[in-house]
Amino acid sequence: MKRLTAHAKINLALVVGALGDDGKHEVVTLLQRISLADTVALSVGDRLSVSGFADDTIVTEALRALAVAAGVEPRWEVEIEKAIPVAAGLGGGSSDAAAALLLANELLPEPLSPVRLGEVAATIGADVPFFLRSGSQLGTADGTVLAPVDLPADYSVVLVVPSSMAKTSTGDVYRAFDVRNGAEGFAERREALLAALAALRAPQDLDALPLNDLASSAVSERLRKTGAFRADVSGAGPCIYGLFDDRQRAEAAAAALREVGQTWVVAPVGKADATGPAVSTVGA
Repeated sequence: MKRLTAHAKINLALVVGALGDDGKHEVVTLLQRISLADTVALSVGDRLSVSGFADDTIVTEALRALAVAAGVEPRWEVEIEKAIPVAAGLGGGSSDAAAALLLANELLPEPLSPVRLGEVAATIGADVPFFLRSGSQLGTADGTVLAPVDLPADYSVVLVVPSSMAKTSTGDVYRAFDVRNGAEGFAERREALLAALAALRAPQDLDALPLNDLASSAVSERLRKTGAFRADVSGAGPCIYGLFDDRQRAEAAAAALREVGQTWVVAPVGKADATGPAVSTVGA
């Protein structure tokens, strides 16, 4: 079996516009891969099977779409080793799907081009094309139009998934956004994001980015009080991240928030897809 590391992501910024005629919201989002990761293994099989994560639907859907695009039968065996929390706003399912697409595409008699593979990925989920690429990306349109961005990476990330918060479906989060007219002022927030990105030089400059339009959490303020120079919700939540300029302070913050839920201390991952410092986990 061939294996790939499927990294999680955080949204360092997420600005959301109105719902379009195509049923999708316009977004501008800054996507950063982090060292928390699943492992996806794939080989040719007699049929399509996915093991290791009983609730998988997205890897199966992605491989069926690849088979249709390539004109072949979906005959792959996939094993997923999960480490990314499920439905937390960290893109674990999308990352697994992208890893499976890359592995299966390599085994095709005539592999799809990167552009065509990206088109297939975009039909599966907005985050999947991001995970086909390396490095940080600015996502626009519905999030699938990507442009590489050069971001500082010399900081540590604390992730907190509160045990008391049930994951609201992404669809429900967007519907609540629409009900409260959250898209109002989108153009101004988009320009603020782009201006902050243009002026970004040091990790601390990330705090000038607009906060997540979809969700907020009181845990963000707790992270700031423990030393985070930026704290926000990732994606549709419920995971909250805090950025720290010192690994030791990040470890201390993770321990301090043990009562809130499960925590991790991770690192941003660059273009080389290095794992960075070891991931540490606190809580249950």
